[in-house]
Amino acid sequence: MKASYLKRYPLSHFVTAVIIILSLAPIPEMPQLPDVKLLDKWAHFVMYGGLCLVIWWEYLRQHRTTDWQRAFTGAVLMPIVLGGLMELGQAYLTTCRSGEWLDFVADSVGVLLALALAYPLLKKIIRR
Repeated sequence: MKASYLKRYPLSHFVTAVIIILSLAPIPEMPQLPDVKLLDKWAHFVMYGGLCLVIWWEYLRQHRTTDWQRAFTGAVLMPIVLGGLMELGQAYLTTCRSGEWLDFVADSVGVLLALALAYPLLKKIIRR
């Protein structure tokens, strides 16, 4: 990886590292959380949607024009592939976590919703 990517997209790399650590680390015992249905899926939705938002934000700050192929690969495909790899990692590399297809679906839906809603808003805000 080029050093320029680390300098140009530091927050994206930081969020990616946090997601990897949270995905593979053991889950500590927590006090009873409120009865929120599918709380785990909401967490996946927010983490990967947030990653997509951060990548778009940094990309739009760095570039005057949008190279759609490059932006789509970095801001959409990369988070979705990361979500799939993390689920495989949880299933095959840890004994304390389990990979689930619905987690991967929540990751992907979070990314796609972030793309649909945030890109137009971020573009207007950053271009000002």
